[in-house]
This record gives sequence, structure tokens and C-alpha cells, in this order.
Amino acid sequence: MRILVFGESGQVATELRRQAEVTALGRDLADLNDPESCAARVTAMDADVVINAAAYTAVDKAEGEEELAHVVNALAPAAMARAAAARGIPFLHISTDYVFAGHGTAPWVETDPVDPPNAYGRSKLAGEEGVRAAGGPHAILRTSWVFSAHGANFVKTMLRLSESRDALNVVDDQIGGPTPAADIAAALLVMAKAMHEGHAGGTYHFGGTPCVSWADFARAIFAQAGRNMTVSGIPTTEYPTPAPRPLNSRLDCSAITRDFGIPAPDWRAGLGKVLQELGA
Repeated sequence: MRILVFGESGQVATELRRQAEVTALGRDLADLNDPESCAARVTAMDADVVINAAAYTAVDKAEGEEELAHVVNALAPAAMARAAAARGIPFLHISTDYVFAGHGTAPWVETDPVDPPNAYGRSKLAGEEGVRAAGGPHAILRTSWVFSAHGANFVKTMLRLSESRDALNVVDDQIGGPTPAADIAAALLVMAKAMHEGHAGGTYHFGGTPCVSWADFARAIFAQAGRNMTVSGIPTTEYPTPAPRPLNSRLDCSAITRDFGIPAPDWRAGLGKVLQELGA
């Protein structure tokens, strides 16, 4: 099975390259600011499956760059999906829990009403809609709180801050499932194989378990890394950001387990592997 991946150096793209033989296109070969050029790559490449692991992910910056975020997160994947549909090959796309409003405490299921709280979420929702509208075989994987040993993420930020501080205030009223990028990549590869063999695909949730607050995630990072840090929980209101954040990022992952046999990953095991790789 020949897999074409959009993205090369991002967290999930890096893990896809580690776990399988794929053709990965970086920005030099696939400019997501030019959706039709991305579509042309799909048309020209001899691939059996296409995975889009590239995105505009600067959540706060997107508040002032919504048009750019929309091009990268909506128009580009829609163009890729149309090209894949024209060839009759599966298209897999990564989305986010930010398509939901983030209220309540119940884990979000795939059929829940969407209501993005910020520009980034709106751009990702538009991407989902474009992929579905393309009409070809597709899978949309909504995930949350991605971390790995590479790229910019919460784990690396916490470790960096611990080098110069002995105490931190971290938000404790946003709850979600930290998700190792390695597990996302592994899930995508299982789904890609199944769809290549005829699975219908659809929209699925994939997030780490158990759900925790950012503050508790930080405490786990420091505990596993053996760093003596005091973490004080604070409400979101005390840590304002340009882009509103959802308080509830819990994802119900039963559908992907039922349809693909993929269990929700235990982020604590993934964290241990990431810290080992970082030498922390």
C-alpha cells in the first residue's frame, strides 16, 4: 500500500514517517497556501491512500489570521479530497475537538452538534465539511491535546519552564485527553489499511485516556520526569488567551474501537516514551 502524506516535520507526520514507508510532502513540495497545487500532487502521485497531517495550528494567532487558517485548514484539504475522490482512493484527515463548543462534562460523540469557539475551530470544521463534500471515501479523525518528542507541544513547554522555575500556575478547569502523536499515527495507518481494503470510513474520535486537566497533566509530566515542581491550579479566567478555549475536550472513542479495533491510548504510557526519547 502506497501512502502519500501531506506534512513532513509536524508531530503526526514525523511519527507516520517513523512507523511506515510513506511519501511525505513538506512545504517545499506541497504549499497548503495553494490548495490546487496540493490537489495536483494527489493527481500526479502514484498513491493508494492519502493522509493529510498538515495544518495551521497556531490557535491564538488564527484569531487575527482567520483567512489564512481557512485556506490551509479548509480549502487545501477540500482540494486534496476532491482529487483523491476523482481517483477513487481513500483520503484521511486530522481534525480537532475544537469543532465543539466545549461546554458540559459528557464526552463528545461524533454526532453531537458542532459549534467552534474560535477561528481555528471554525477553519477545521470547514475542512471537515469540505472533505465530506468531496464525495470520495474518507475518514476524519478528531483528536486532542497532541504531544510528542518533537514540534511544539505542552510536554516540551512544561519541561522547558521547569529549567528556570520551581512553581507554575496551570489551568485546571479545562478537561481533555492528552494524545501521543505516535498513537495517532498508528491509528491512521490501521484506518488507511482498512479503507484500502474497502472499509467505508467516516468521522471518528481518538483521544488519550484518562481525561485530566492541564494542571494534572503538568503534574504527571513532572512526576514522570522526576522534577520537583509545584503546580497550582487556576481557572481559565485567570489565564486569558486571544482564542477562547473549550472547557470540555473529552472525546468518546468507542466508535473507532468498534469499527477499527483501535482502543483509546493511555497517555501515561505514551508520556513515558516521550520523556525517555527527550532524555528527561
